[in-house]
Amino acid sequence: MKVVVAPDSFKGSISAPELCAAVKKGILRIYPSASVIELPLADGGEGTMENLVLASGGSVIHKVVKDPLGRPVKAGFGVLGDEETVVIEIAQASGLPLVPLKERNPLLASSFGTGQLVKEALDMGYRKFLIGLGGSATNDAGTGLLKALGMRFFNENGEDLMEGGGALIELDHVDDILLDPRLKDCSFLIASDVTNPLCGPNGASAVFGPQKGATPEDVKTLDKSLTHYSQIVHSTKGINLIDITGGGAAGGIGASLVAFLGATIKPGIEVVMNAIQFEEKISNANLIITGEGKLDAQTLSGKVIAGVTQVAKPQQIPVVAICGQRNLDSKQMDELGLIAGFSIVPGPTTLEASLENASRWTTECTEQIMRLVKFS
Repeated sequence: MKVVVAPDSFKGSISAPELCAAVKKGILRIYPSASVIELPLADGGEGTMENLVLASGGSVIHKVVKDPLGRPVKAGFGVLGDEETVVIEIAQASGLPLVPLKERNPLLASSFGTGQLVKEALDMGYRKFLIGLGGSATNDAGTGLLKALGMRFFNENGEDLMEGGGALIELDHVDDILLDPRLKDCSFLIASDVTNPLCGPNGASAVFGPQKGATPEDVKTLDKSLTHYSQIVHSTKGINLIDITGGGAAGGIGASLVAFLGATIKPGIEVVMNAIQFEEKISNANLIITGEGKLDAQTLSGKVIAGVTQVAKPQQIPVVAICGQRNLDSKQMDELGLIAGFSIVPGPTTLEASLENASRWTTECTEQIMRLVKFS
């Protein structure tokens, strides 16, 4: 019996590696000699770096860099098992959890620390980068990141712009003459499930600004700033940021990485599965157990479970999903490619109890799944 365990995290409850361990425990209760392959997954957001490192047998390197408000913070980047690919998760140095609720302000928050991580990796000789764009506290279009790599942004008086998305309204011209020359030898692949453009009603500021602390008035200011930034870049560099699909990811970091570093944006789950050679690792599996916090309409549109079923289908490997909450009917699960979906929650409960018992309930639910497998 070969079982592949490939879940996303249950956000705010249990991480993907912890889920893998809990599922494995349930499998081995019924099939003690089973071969269990643990492949924690993510879609470019929280946990992407950690999960890729674990699934590929890689390592994490920690450095002290600047957080979104310029304070020192210990942040890590991953080196995959191929010893060539660096994984940088925006949330490590420029993430929302690094900023207390009362201090969140995308007008001032900067992605500079993420640029410092890229520079540290360059100094160590790495040239192949995978960037996960989820969870940023910033709305600066990645200008902080680019500053850390040598690019300069000036106002009309020839002064360097202040940090943060709000300062971009004063941008007069961009100078990339000092941009780190080693970047020309690098490749950047962006993992993101966001398709929002840089500006407008569906752009970075309007959609994601409020969760980063932006008031309705701040959102207007930030959108004007990003629009102005895109106009300056277009007029001085001939680069059109507005039309980049997914350019609004991570407060506009997506657009600038594509424009200035030649990055390619791909669906996060696709990037993650390719990086860990998921298709090869599930070969000859008898069953795949995947999962995420909610089985709902969003699951159908490119989340982790959808990615798993898509890859498993050609190999005719049955896929079962576990979740905290199931909102899909049987027809939708058929559409998704699941043979079944189960909530780990045994009955009516509180949020506190769910958080406390997630691991135990996962093991117990998995045990019941494997009893059915054994009976069949």
